[in-house]
Amino acid sequence: MAAAHALIKSGRSEEAAQRARHLRLRQPRSLIGYTLESNAWLAMGRGDEALACLRDCPAELPPDRAFLTSKAFALQACGRHDEAIPVFLQALGLKIDDALLHFHLGTSFKQMGMKAEAAECVRTALTLGLGSSDLSARGQLVFLEREACRWSEAADELQRLRAAAQALPPHQAAETTPFCHAVLVADPHEQLKVARHYALHVARRVQPLPRVRPRDHGGRLRVGYLSADFHNHATSELLVQVLEEHDRACVEVFALSAGRDDGSALRRRVVAAVEHFVELQGHSHAQIAKRVRELRIDILVDLKGATQDTLLPVLAARPAPLQLGWLGFPGSSGATYIDYVVGDPVVTPLAHATHYAEKIAQLPHCYQPNDARRERARPSRRSDWGAPEDGLLLCAFHQSYKISAAVFDVWCALLREREDVRLWLLQWNTNVQATLSAAARERGVDPQRLLFAPLLPLQQHLDRLACADLYLDAWPCNAHTTASEALWVGIPVVTLQGQTFAQRVASSLLHAVGLDELVCSDTETYRAQVLALMADGERRSMLRQHLLAQRERNPLFDGAAFTRDWEALLQRMWQQALRGAPPQHLAAQHR
Repeated sequence: MAAAHALIKSGRSEEAAQRARHLRLRQPRSLIGYTLESNAWLAMGRGDEALACLRDCPAELPPDRAFLTSKAFALQACGRHDEAIPVFLQALGLKIDDALLHFHLGTSFKQMGMKAEAAECVRTALTLGLGSSDLSARGQLVFLEREACRWSEAADELQRLRAAAQALPPHQAAETTPFCHAVLVADPHEQLKVARHYALHVARRVQPLPRVRPRDHGGRLRVGYLSADFHNHATSELLVQVLEEHDRACVEVFALSAGRDDGSALRRRVVAAVEHFVELQGHSHAQIAKRVRELRIDILVDLKGATQDTLLPVLAARPAPLQLGWLGFPGSSGATYIDYVVGDPVVTPLAHATHYAEKIAQLPHCYQPNDARRERARPSRRSDWGAPEDGLLLCAFHQSYKISAAVFDVWCALLREREDVRLWLLQWNTNVQATLSAAARERGVDPQRLLFAPLLPLQQHLDRLACADLYLDAWPCNAHTTASEALWVGIPVVTLQGQTFAQRVASSLLHAVGLDELVCSDTETYRAQVLALMADGERRSMLRQHLLAQRERNPLFDGAAFTRDWEALLQRMWQQALRGAPPQHLAAQHR
């Protein structure tokens, strides 16, 4: 038993599973063998095997807390959160003051779309105490409250989170939540401070590999894209054409996949696009880093950053001679082990260099790739999507955490200007409709004027999106993928630009399609711009025609040209490294 525990701790989970299996075969009426083997499978990311092991346990044996906890985690790992919730509750019945169980119960509520319930679980866990993970959990609590649009609770918790983060000594490793700050806080220097704490926390837990220097090996540039999102996910939706367009005479492409295979058409397309699809799901971070080193990757491109299923520990091991952050995280990693952050002149101007721990490498047009091969919006009527045919339809298909009280105040003020205007929102979770309807009523707007749209597959989403008149952006985190989708189907986007990466993305997209006029610098200008467009149907029509007419040739949607620009930037970074020079800011260059 002790040996199996030690093997799991040391990353030798397969050996641990074998030892635990021998134990349970020798003692089939002892729960510990089943629990240990399940934990070993879970350490390898193999929830199905963990559940299969637990199912072999004799049904008449009363489960203890360790057994129930392992079963709940296995159900979570398999995405069966509705089944995990009662098992967590059963385990809590045996020890109600287990903070970690409350926290992980919240994870299942979150995945079920029950954000308010998840927030209460995390709040309970924080009350009981989570030790060094308190700050991270507090960030998650803020995010959950924002997802539920419980703005008062979110504001209180955010104030506590910011105060705690600001009190940390500058060079202290701490388990912070950089993504929460990146999308909810408008101060780029505070964002960087929080990211640095987290990057140090990650590095402290990693044994770096011996450093390798860049070398001119005379072959193609070996580029590894590292992600857990090579499935039906926004990252793959944006990136897939770049993978297809790579010049294989110059670049050897590796997709390093640490995530699940969802069986989707997008997953199959990514697999077909690259020469080497390397399946790494279930591997430890140390094992992934070792594999990157074995593959002799020249440039490792991290597509995750400090988001869910982060792979920053792989980067912290320094498996590749040159390491970049791109696309997955809207800000700085705060890490010394990432050489460049990839942006463009709008989203990461060189004047903002102090906002980043990395050097800035600028693409010439927009940092965000787009897939010109995706489907066009098919003709449909608003009534097909539950929206009225008459009146003006303002669309704001944001994830609900982006909608703050201040943003909603402006949107409701716009609705009060004209009775024939409706606001189209996403039904992002189970809480959002009731909460936003009540908020609208408090602001003098009939809740019937809010329309809530369910989540749909991409093609139907694009068809529906094309029925809107205007897309309203949010702040301090803009629409990113959805903004480019709106422009793709011909819907003008009005945005409010700020100082952070997350609040400059829509500005970059609009600049790439020649619509800088829709970029606003303050809320009054934003409100005035939307009101002017609401009153001017001819201008809205002209903007739509502009977007559709030049969709084939504008830089935002030219995937082939984007890939050539991207490859040129990769070569610039690589040549800089080959010269033995440290990374330096690379201003955009047009071919």
